[in-house]
Amino acid sequence: MLRGWLWTVLVATLGAQAPDPAYAPLEQAYAALRKGDYELAVAGFLKAIELAPARASIRKDLAYTYLKIGENEAARDQFAEAMRLDPHDYHVALEYAFLCYETGERAEARRVFDRVRRSGDAAARATAEQAFQNVDRPLAEGIARWREALAKNPNDFGTHLELAKLAEERDELELAAEHYAKAWRLKPTERSVLVDLGRVWKAQGKLEEAHAALLAASRGAEPYAAERARELLPPRYPYVYEFRKALELDPSNLELRRELAYLLLEMDRRSEAEQQFRLLVEAAPNDLLSSAQLGFLYWERKDYDAALPLLKRVLEGDEGELGERVRRLLGLPQTLRRRPEEPHRTATLQAKVLGERSYQAGYLKDALKYLQIAHETDPSDFAVMLKLGWTYNVLGQDSQAIRWFQMARKSPDPAIAAEADRAWRNLRPGLARTRTTVWVLPFYSSRWRDVFSYGQLKTELWPRLALRPYLSVRFIGDTRRTTGGALPQYLSESSFILGVGLVSRSWHGLVFWGEAGTAISYLSQRRDVGRLVSDYRLGLAYNRGFGRLLGSETAGGFFETGADAVFISRFGDDLLLYWRNRGGYTAPRLAGLATQWCWNWNAATDLRRQYWANFLESGPGLRLRWDWMPPGLLFSVDLLRGVYSFNRGNPRRPNYWDLRAGFWYAVSH
Repeated sequence: MLRGWLWTVLVATLGAQAPDPAYAPLEQAYAALRKGDYELAVAGFLKAIELAPARASIRKDLAYTYLKIGENEAARDQFAEAMRLDPHDYHVALEYAFLCYETGERAEARRVFDRVRRSGDAAARATAEQAFQNVDRPLAEGIARWREALAKNPNDFGTHLELAKLAEERDELELAAEHYAKAWRLKPTERSVLVDLGRVWKAQGKLEEAHAALLAASRGAEPYAAERARELLPPRYPYVYEFRKALELDPSNLELRRELAYLLLEMDRRSEAEQQFRLLVEAAPNDLLSSAQLGFLYWERKDYDAALPLLKRVLEGDEGELGERVRRLLGLPQTLRRRPEEPHRTATLQAKVLGERSYQAGYLKDALKYLQIAHETDPSDFAVMLKLGWTYNVLGQDSQAIRWFQMARKSPDPAIAAEADRAWRNLRPGLARTRTTVWVLPFYSSRWRDVFSYGQLKTELWPRLALRPYLSVRFIGDTRRTTGGALPQYLSESSFILGVGLVSRSWHGLVFWGEAGTAISYLSQRRDVGRLVSDYRLGLAYNRGFGRLLGSETAGGFFETGADAVFISRFGDDLLLYWRNRGGYTAPRLAGLATQWCWNWNAATDLRRQYWANFLESGPGLRLRWDWMPPGLLFSVDLLRGVYSFNRGNPRRPNYWDLRAGFWYAVSH
């Protein structure tokens, strides 16, 4: 076996996937931060999260970027994800808790402060304890005051409501549910109270009761309450029994009862539907739609005496389509009519304003509805197209968003066109049918007195799939070629490797891949192998980074770890394992130079117990890059002391020194 193959194996394991798939977008994001282009920085961090979703540090940096542009809620959500990924980062937990408090989520803030004051480190516990008391004390005092007020006036709606809200924020859910229910009984038209009651019941695990309250609120006449309720309901249509339970809680809800009646009618349960329509007509005699439907049901079963008064009521009160249906049923002549139309411009303006307000308030589904109406009434309004793009983007429907951004790019307004173009370019790589990545890794090794070079051109097809096919061309070579002497050994494969493969999406830093190809040697007189050699590879790669990685805005410690398990057919069907670690300090940026001092710990072994694949090595290292360099480029120098852990067949000493210096460059399009 060739000595030089050690280098081939080590880099081949890295070559299946870049050591840090998120490196290039992170470099772009940090460069944008330094220039103050926060929009581009956010796009870079979001792309990095897509490539490395389990890395908490990216979420933290994105959160701090959102804070710089005043997007506190977006920052809060990113800190929440970072806290979920790394529950022991108590600094992140505190940032999240403070933002929860500032954005009105005091109950969640109190919970997180409570957790940190019990389980955090000493500094975090002290901060969390003070913050917890600042949140909890006013809640406890407020609950006591409202209880005293209720003792004097037990039927005051506002007092019950305020007491319930404070109890919910303090996680006294039983007390909150009790007083939300009392407030609802005092004012059964305030359906926003039903949303609060349903939310608390849901938190208590009383899912059936919660569903009834939320269903009733979602069909009420209060749009804001209805939208809040729909967000808490499961994403399916309710069952009949759920409608009935909701009506037990809110019997005067005409919209809810009407929907149940039509559901029963659709299910061909006509007698039950008739009963519901009868209750509707009794409760609201001016409900012409219900009167007409009840009349139709009576007429269908030939109860003309009951049907005619209802149908005549409809004829007297409706000159539109409903009245025409009754006329057709009764055999009366049709009437000619002109439907009044709202002026085109007024309708467009109203829909646009409602869409903007809904978007700003966070009611994205309503915003989508109004903006689509605005676009239908005025297809040339590029501002509406742009807002539709952002709405779909926030909803996570990027395939729809990019279509609207593409249309808005053609706007005659330079500001709209520029914003749409930036958004379109940010989304395009993630939605493209192909993604091409090129990386190169040339470096000098004093141990072999040689310059090695590795690289790959890889085009992935349908990059949004969980398991993506790809085409690949690898290059593996060196300048020295052989060790010299009577029995020279080749130091690299000296080949181009053409292959096809499959690669999985990254899951918590873990990637699976497999590849089949052919190695074509560029040396015409190589004696150990032929010019064409079959090459099959199968691997599992893991990469994670923590702390202040190279390019971060602030200095601090960092740690990176990576592991590869790779089967390679041309090495005698061997399975190789390689574990690399790097930890150290990212120094403050100096005159555009980013520097990272680190210590390396690497280990390798293989299934066939070949000496060159079994070693331990450790030593200091330096990584650096300048701001003027393109994203994805960095230089590194490492001085390593190594020892072979298995020496059978080893013609050299059992330990070695190696100075390695080179650069890494990767770009993706």
